[in-house]
Amino acid sequence: MDLTTKYLGLQLPHPVIAGASPLTVGPDSLKRLEDAGAAAIVLPTLFEEQIRSEQLSINDSVDNPAQSFGEALTYFFDYDKPLAGSYDYLESLQNAKARIDIPVIASLNCLTMRGWKGYAAEIESAGADALELDFFYVATDASESGETIERRGIDIVRELKKSIHIPVTVKLTPFHTSLAHFARELEAAGADGLVLLHRFYEPDIDIEELELVSDIEPSSPRELLLRLRWLVIISGQVNCSLAAMGGVHKTVDALKAIMAGASAVQMVSALVSHGPEYIQKLTGEMSRWMGEHEYESLQQMCGSMNIAHCPDPAALSRGHYRALLKFWQAGHTAELKRLSSRQDGS
Repeated sequence: MDLTTKYLGLQLPHPVIAGASPLTVGPDSLKRLEDAGAAAIVLPTLFEEQIRSEQLSINDSVDNPAQSFGEALTYFFDYDKPLAGSYDYLESLQNAKARIDIPVIASLNCLTMRGWKGYAAEIESAGADALELDFFYVATDASESGETIERRGIDIVRELKKSIHIPVTVKLTPFHTSLAHFARELEAAGADGLVLLHRFYEPDIDIEELELVSDIEPSSPRELLLRLRWLVIISGQVNCSLAAMGGVHKTVDALKAIMAGASAVQMVSALVSHGPEYIQKLTGEMSRWMGEHEYESLQQMCGSMNIAHCPDPAALSRGHYRALLKFWQAGHTAELKRLSSRQDGS
């Protein structure tokens, strides 16, 4: 069975990519993922504010040296090298490329255009096969419009495509008024792919300590539904590569994502829970299912259920929403009448 797929111009043996997680840190772990059959891996995100914090610490050590004599200057940071935070990241990227043969996709989240362009160039020079732009951002200023946020993302993609030559993909959140329109604008700006969708991490409130607390919970298959909805809508209206991220735990999840239009699926929670070797089980089951249902290739399946081919496009529309509510209300009304008659009879 032909499971090969093309994602971001990269020819992959199958669609299962190891998403950014503790498993994609360290050469031994990366080698284990490759040996387990991962088609590609995504490194954890490099954050500009983390680099800034480390740079400020270094600058402070230079401005306020503990030892006030000339020889002490030899212990300070060499400014001809990349900044400390990026240096560690770039070194990890270079080690990964030296250790494994599968594609390595870097991830970047910056605060400034200078940061986006500077660190993207360093990542390309370090050998990354592609770059994933992490646009996770929560607007807390009521004066900042949605149009402003989207325009900033489009400008970032356009500027990076002028300065680097590796494929660029954007990890999207679902919190845009017209996500499909934003996707098309990103593609027009030069994005080679889109990742749907970024998980939204929500803080809780500790009512005893009176503080916000954050935690990361593993994804659940239920989260896939939102990804499927937008894959179905967007894949029929763009030509760039799409990847599903969030909620892909089982073979059936991966198959649904492919049918909805994804060329690849990023798995994290399932691999953390079951280990990298779970990839072989999943791809084997995909191959068997496709054979049983007379699919000859993954390409034949990809996008077969998107909005352009969906046998019931109304399932995505306002009309279907109204029909569902009417059906739900009718069912509950009947159930209430049944319970009421039983109570009257008793």
